[in-house]
Amino acid sequence: MAAHRKPRQRSSGGHKARTAFTLALAGAATATAFDGTGQAEPNLTPAQVKAKVDRLYREAEEATEKYNGAHEKATAAEQRLKSLRDEAARKEERLNSAREKLGSMAAAQYRDGGLGPAVQLALSDDPDGYLDGAAFAERAGDRQSAAVNRVRRQLREIEQLRGSARLELTTLRTRQAELKKHKATITGKLDAARTLLSRLTEADRARVTGSTATGGGTGTRASRATTGARDTLRTPGSTAGAPTARAAAAVSYAYSKLGSPYVWGATGPNAFDCSGLALAAYRSAGISLPRTTYAQIDAGRRVSRSELLPGDLVFFYSGITHVGIYIGDGRMIHAPNPSAPVRVAPISEMPFAGATRVV
Repeated sequence: MAAHRKPRQRSSGGHKARTAFTLALAGAATATAFDGTGQAEPNLTPAQVKAKVDRLYREAEEATEKYNGAHEKATAAEQRLKSLRDEAARKEERLNSAREKLGSMAAAQYRDGGLGPAVQLALSDDPDGYLDGAAFAERAGDRQSAAVNRVRRQLREIEQLRGSARLELTTLRTRQAELKKHKATITGKLDAARTLLSRLTEADRARVTGSTATGGGTGTRASRATTGARDTLRTPGSTAGAPTARAAAAVSYAYSKLGSPYVWGATGPNAFDCSGLALAAYRSAGISLPRTTYAQIDAGRRVSRSELLPGDLVFFYSGITHVGIYIGDGRMIHAPNPSAPVRVAPISEMPFAGATRVV
């Protein structure tokens, strides 16, 4: 008789493992689909890629302005910390000098046969604690008392400075953590945008990146706009209508930077982000602007869209996350995003949020 074998049963552990693995794969695919940038995503049309890239660039720009603000605050905190440490070092030098004088007094007292309060102070491991002794002032002479009081005051000032420095160091570390977080957000968004664009053909990619900065126009049209702007620069009166010579100088600077690459966090002279271009343009005219779009909008007098003149700063989106320099005829010069250089564009291409006249 043939041997009858029982059908082999699958272990429940193996079944559970395969089920978990299958669910994990499904979850990963779902997460990728929601993220909109993963390899498992179905092919997107150029229009869909453009919409996603535009969103990623806006989010990256918002994070860039937050990074710029945190960087500005971190720099200020670093400068304050350095100032506090320098002041503490200067006071410590003066303290050491005062203690040397007390040591000289102590040596004289010792030669006279006694270990007076001054020598005890000079030899003490805890001079501040010793100075707080109630009997000290009564035991010290007038001259010693004055010297000791100076030492006591200097010790307390130094301790206050050290306390302030510790607080400033905590603030600096907080700002540095913010910088790290915003940088990770920016690079993540820009990497995702690059991945999406890399899936397009060269022709489609040119059309998408061209329309990203020109509100639906072609790359050729964007090129013509930039060429036209350079021609305008060569024409006398290209800054006509600017309310002041400084505003005209800022506009001229912006024209001179057409074609410069967009680099987040950059303020020139060869690359810019949007607020960095505004800052650099007015810096060239002798005016210091804040670093971020959020602060730049309050750096001058607010003007309505109908009142715009060349040199006015124009802001976009509800979060005030983008800025350009108005040049007249409904146009601006701005640094759009990493796929588009500094260029001329209509202010109608983005949701207008407000404008300010710096000078």
